[in-house]
Amino acid sequence: MENDLLKERREKLEKLESLGVIAYGDKPLLRLDIGEAINNFSEGKKLTVAGRLMSIRGHGKVFFADLRDSSAKLQLYIKKDIVGEDKFNIFSLFDIGDIITASGELFKTHTQEITIKVEDLKLLSKSLKPLPEKWHGLKDVETRFRKRHLDLISSPEVREVFLRRTKIVSKIRSFLDSENFMEVETPMLHPIAGGAAGRPFSTHHNEYDINLFLRIAPELYLKKLLVGGFEKIYEINRSFRNEGVSTRHNPEFTMLEVYAAYNNCDDMMELCEELITHAAYEVFGKLIFEYQGHEVDLTRPWKRVSFAKIVEEEFRIFANDSESVMLDKLRAKGKCRAEKGLTRTQIMKIVEDHLQTQSFFSPTFFTDYFTFLCPLAMAKKDNPNISERFELFMGGIEIANAYSELNNPIEQKERFLAELKEDNEHNDRNVDEDFIEALEYGMPPAGGLGIGIDRLVMILTNQPSIREVILFPLLRPEA
Repeated sequence: MENDLLKERREKLEKLESLGVIAYGDKPLLRLDIGEAINNFSEGKKLTVAGRLMSIRGHGKVFFADLRDSSAKLQLYIKKDIVGEDKFNIFSLFDIGDIITASGELFKTHTQEITIKVEDLKLLSKSLKPLPEKWHGLKDVETRFRKRHLDLISSPEVREVFLRRTKIVSKIRSFLDSENFMEVETPMLHPIAGGAAGRPFSTHHNEYDINLFLRIAPELYLKKLLVGGFEKIYEINRSFRNEGVSTRHNPEFTMLEVYAAYNNCDDMMELCEELITHAAYEVFGKLIFEYQGHEVDLTRPWKRVSFAKIVEEEFRIFANDSESVMLDKLRAKGKCRAEKGLTRTQIMKIVEDHLQTQSFFSPTFFTDYFTFLCPLAMAKKDNPNISERFELFMGGIEIANAYSELNNPIEQKERFLAELKEDNEHNDRNVDEDFIEALEYGMPPAGGLGIGIDRLVMILTNQPSIREVILFPLLRPEA
């Protein structure tokens, strides 16, 4: 069946070309967005529009068709007596999916539908493959992601998600700009994988003959800019982690990282609330959302919960417990079967995963993280086992991470060395001596904030998977 359709379209292309029609034409002159034409409707107004044919209905000497561009959809009225026999016959060779331009005057049908009475039309791009069925679109999830171009054509709802994503990012950027933050760009190719926990992608630069890593986070480079004297900076960055794929994880993702000198964790908490509520209200005009059947209320102030207190209450685990003691307490609660071989960090990952299954749908700041979980964060002066850090959960998902930045180069190097000693999984880690040297010149006290853009968009647009908010998510090759 599909082969017959392909053959038919090829034959139509040949027929059009035999009639002197340029099947892949130039841009239309004086084109108006369809949305603008509809919003500023004026009876009898002459205009030219362009877009993709989404439906064609024939009635003898009259065709009706729906034309859509990125802004809206508009009905075309093509009458043989108006366009002439030659152009009417040419239109009869057009297919759903073809991209055309049409000129004429606006009017409203008896059902009050805004329509163009077409006087001239031209083919701009002949579609040689049929689009997904009008009422069905792409139902297979994998196919939707692999063929996002068809997903966008057939589903206005999908297009709307990505339009809103763009607006969210734009409002985040404009808010930070208005607060005198400077947008910067830092390298994606790193000689040392650092700045966050995560397994990196590795590559090789031929000219310099050096091994490099795709960045797992831009943090250390951004802190060097604090050393250099830039006091308020941010980067909306692409980062990469060579790890598992799930509804919340894609190997390539978008992060916002913000740093402010002479600030701390509490200041970042305030900034985080302001930034997200501003973007949400500016784009959606509301602060209460539904996420997968649950209410997410962004009304400030947001709830604050002590991580250390919850872990103590649920597991009787304390920050200064040894690995064996933590493991014994975790096994006693039936949350782990391992007998040995887990580091404290791995044990706490099990605890964190357990806590994430609890219902924290409206924004909740988790504070008071154990210092050994936060190698780049400043410890509390009155309790060195607890760091000045928070993680933000929303819709049951971790959305943001922030802390008072550690600016002591001696302690930072000790933390890096301890982290290396504990990491028995990977051998691609090294102490970033260049970053330590930068700290030795003096970095002002600062607060840093990271927000997962993909996950934030998931919540605000009520999407169940991160793949629904990434235009081209990484997929396993087809068999």
